[in-house]
This record gives sequence, C-alpha cells and structure tokens, in this order.
Amino acid sequence: MIVRSEKHIESLREGGRKLASILSSVACCLAPEISTIELDTYAFELIKKVGGTPSFKGYRIPGAKQPYPATLCVSVNDEVVHGIPGKRTLRDGDIVGLDIGMKYKGFFTDTAITVGIGRIAPESERLLAVTKKALNIGIAEARTGRRVGDIGAAIQQYVEGERLSVVRELVGHGVGKAVHEEPEVPNWGAHKTGPEIVEGMVLALEPMVTLGSPRVRVSRDGWTWRTIDGSLAAHFEHTILITKEGAEIITLT
Repeated sequence: MIVRSEKHIESLREGGRKLASILSSVACCLAPEISTIELDTYAFELIKKVGGTPSFKGYRIPGAKQPYPATLCVSVNDEVVHGIPGKRTLRDGDIVGLDIGMKYKGFFTDTAITVGIGRIAPESERLLAVTKKALNIGIAEARTGRRVGDIGAAIQQYVEGERLSVVRELVGHGVGKAVHEEPEVPNWGAHKTGPEIVEGMVLALEPMVTLGSPRVRVSRDGWTWRTIDGSLAAHFEHTILITKEGAEIITLT
C-alpha cells in the first residue's frame, strides 16, 4: 500500500501510537505464574477500549487447521512466533515474545517485543539485545532510493557477525489496508536487490533471530513456529512509514 492522503497517514500514526501503548501495558504484566491466556484477555480488552479490532483473531492462512484464535501471539523460549495463548504459565528465566496487531480507523499496524521474565541467562540477554539492534539497523536502511534487499542484507550481516542466526522461513511485510501486503521483507538478502523503497510505503520490519540453527518448524497447531534444535529465539517488530526524510516508526508511544 502506498499512502498518499494526510488523513490516512494520521490514522496510521494514531493507531500505531495506541497499539504501542497497548503492547507496553501488556508487557508490564509479564511475571512468573501469569498465564498466557490472561495476557491475551487483557490485550483484547485494551484494543476494544481504544475502539480498535484485533488483527490476528480469526485470521486464516493456508494449511492451518483453524483461524488464529487469539488477539495476542505469545511465543516462549524456543517458540519463534505465533504462539497461541492458553493455560501455560510463565516461569522465571523464560523469554517471551509478544506480537500484536490492530485495525484502527480502517488501517492495520503491527508490533512485537521479546522480554525476559525475572533473571534470565546472559546468552538470553545477548539474544534480546542483538535482535532489538537488528531491527534498528533494518529501519535505518529503509529509505527512499534503497531496495528491500538492503534491509535484509544489513540485518543478516549484523546478526551473523554476532554469531547468531536469522530465521529464513518467516519475513516482514507490507501492512496498512490489510494485515499482510506486498512486498515481503526478508531479514536476509543482498544489497541492491528486491523492490524499490518509495515514499509512502508502510512496512512491518521484524527480525527473528535464534541462538542456534536458523531452521524452524511449525507445530501441530498449525501456527506456532519453533526452532528445530530447541534453541532460544527472539522477535522484535515495528511498523514504519517511508517519508522523504527516512523511516518514521509509527508504533511508538
């Protein structure tokens, strides 16, 4: 989607700010013994309170046995993304990915963070720091005149330079009038390849990084992606708007 109208831009910005605030509020609830379904219920209540609609609830993909049943994706430890909330309770030392999307005034935004519960291992701390920085590196590459491959190449070079791995089966994407739009935005690639980045594009950048193998598999539920070797994974995401000056992060409070 290419945004042309200032009214549309303001709707995206407003929705992005509200979604960022909701994610922050949910993240503040993370603690040992809280169940993932409790987090989901709270996220749903907050989205409804601001007049939004959950992006993921009821979303369908080919091959899945059921539409996604929840508002929030809660992915723990070796789960990369799309973990379905349930009775599972969090424990001290877990790392937890929270991914959330919202439709607001006709436009979708998407954002995610990964957070440690209590005292986490040094390798977990490093994984979170590298993945978060990888997102910022990708955002810095997202400007007019560049290509989508420049984003992926910069992320891949940094992550692999830190001796971690980039997941290949899952990618970032365009977003705006739908939950997922073109172009795909891989977190790997070659400079000066892929679609050109132009003013008005709205993209969801989302590095997914593992401590071990980059290979992942989808669980029997048809949604939850896990590392194939059981290594820890992290995921950070922002929705950005491409402007003349560069990338504007719209999922910030």
